[in-house]
Amino acid sequence: MSGAAPLSPEAIFRANGGQLRMGEALAAGISRYQLYQLRDKGLIEAISRGLYRLSDLPPISNPDLVAVASRYPKAVLCLVSALAWHGITTQIPHQVHIAVARQARLPEIDYPPVQGYRFSAAAFEKGIENHSVDDTPIRIYSPEKTLADCFKFRNKIGMEVALEALQLYRERFKTKPAIILQYAKLCRVEQIMRPYLEAGL
Repeated sequence: MSGAAPLSPEAIFRANGGQLRMGEALAAGISRYQLYQLRDKGLIEAISRGLYRLSDLPPISNPDLVAVASRYPKAVLCLVSALAWHGITTQIPHQVHIAVARQARLPEIDYPPVQGYRFSAAAFEKGIENHSVDDTPIRIYSPEKTLADCFKFRNKIGMEVALEALQLYRERFKTKPAIILQYAKLCRVEQIMRPYLEAGL
């Protein structure tokens, strides 16, 4: 008695939510030749280098974040990109800002443009929220952790960006000053942040 017929390459994609990295496709039994055939026929499209998605799926709401989260699943969305996610900035990120552990390699990707930051072990691991963009898991720092990070990296992103974020956070979230100060201590910016928190801007 013969077993079930193997799935077609397109069916393998559908069984995996319609999206696969090159390595995942090869491990699932799709050859490079079959992958390129699907692409050339217009059945799949490359979202970024090495990441493919069925063309008939609904449009991705945020292809840049999906591409980066798929390529670097352990990285964490941070700084201006995290501010934009939480709606506490008027800045439009021209790069995807992601944090990696201090010993990790900084991201290298052709598209979308990515700015990587190395965080110490304690600062990297704390304050992470797990979200999903178009069924792709993504790790993002909480609003309170992001505020502390912005003060820590104020020389890179601008003090005005950090202060605006704090102001918008007060307007749009239930303020948690004690938690912000915990992260400020972790990021070694407590002395810088405390006057702004106490003054209420």
